[in-house]
Amino acid sequence: MWQLILNGLFLGIALTMDAFSVSIADGLNEPNMKRRKALMIASTFALFQFAMPLIGWLCVHTVMERFMAFRYWIPWIALVLLSLIGGKMIYENFKKRIHPIEEQKPPMSLGYLALVVQGIATSIDALSVGFTIAEYTVYQALLTSTIIAVVTVLFCLFGLFFGKKISNKLSSYAELIGGVILIGIGLEIFISNMIELYG
Repeated sequence: MWQLILNGLFLGIALTMDAFSVSIADGLNEPNMKRRKALMIASTFALFQFAMPLIGWLCVHTVMERFMAFRYWIPWIALVLLSLIGGKMIYENFKKRIHPIEEQKPPMSLGYLALVVQGIATSIDALSVGFTIAEYTVYQALLTSTIIAVVTVLFCLFGLFFGKKISNKLSSYAELIGGVILIGIGLEIFISNMIELYG
């Protein structure tokens, strides 16, 4: 049992790094974020991190061949989704610099649709965890996914808090940095998955 819990913790820490970094970007972009919204963001990331390993586990036990074909698209999906959101943040920042009259407007707050896109993009590579836990029973897979979700909530709440704190110091560059972080995470997911698939 303890071995299972430790494995879940290690998996959770490894998988939550992308969501943690995106949380910092979200905190940077929205320094006045309310606690309720921060909890909603962290919970949404945790929900996807909980679901993806289970979906991967289910695919391994049911539609293995089709899942293997889909694995090729995982890094591309993450790269495109995060690049679109990050690119929009960078574009908005440069637009404010070109038109200074808009500079006083606060950055756009994170909408639920964008949050869902972030959740999918940062957790989609967790589908591959289905291979890692393929020999687990349903109970063991559920417990592992629950531990991953709890770790994700804690890391993301800290990431949001940290992002909000440093946002005031970075001032007008916060939105730009947040966008660069998102694109960087998309590239990291893409490159690491491509190395895993073809390395």
